[in-house]
Amino acid sequence: MTTGPAIPPPLRTDVETLWDYHNMRHQPRPVDVGIGLGSHDLGVATHTADLYHQGMFPLIVFSGANAPTTIERFLRGEAVHYREHAIGLGVPAEAIMVETRATNTSENLTHSRNLLATVGITPTSTLLIARPYQQRRAYATCRKVWPDVDVLCSSLPLDLDAYVDSIGDVNRVINMLVGDTQRITLYAHQGFAIEQHIPDPVIKAYDRLVDAGYTRRLINA
Repeated sequence: MTTGPAIPPPLRTDVETLWDYHNMRHQPRPVDVGIGLGSHDLGVATHTADLYHQGMFPLIVFSGANAPTTIERFLRGEAVHYREHAIGLGVPAEAIMVETRATNTSENLTHSRNLLATVGITPTSTLLIARPYQQRRAYATCRKVWPDVDVLCSSLPLDLDAYVDSIGDVNRVINMLVGDTQRITLYAHQGFAIEQHIPDPVIKAYDRLVDAGYTRRLINA
């Protein structure tokens, strides 16, 4: 793998602070269904396949249409490409369902729940597989829109530098970290997710990164 630009040293502590905050540190255990949340990161599908082979769930739902950041990479939609990738990693096609309409995390979950219901499946537990910096937001959203399911979160087990290298765009990763941190508070206020405590060091790290210009993924509230 070719190593891309590194995290700028003056920003490293703040970036690491946000990275650590979004990691829920859940220990995977067997659940009824694994839900792979669509994105630009094919590592989500890789990790979902890994967890399937470990026996963590008998059924996968890949959920996701396209976003402006994924349309060029996944021409047939995020969920479809995830499915193809997982099959290439040895997951049986019959163990995978695809939900191709969701354009945000809330829709990922509600549409996946509805898809499962069409085949008579009402899971009591799920493992959400997401980008590392999406874990906390995915958890908070699930607790809001699907409160009766026991939820865990997991991501491909890469450290920060290895993840940046896998994406190949350090600025994109930092912008995503900042954007997801904003969404923890914003989406709770808007009723899309449960509230999550944000420690003071996380708030200060977020503010410094915003001041440093990492605002591309911020939402105008």
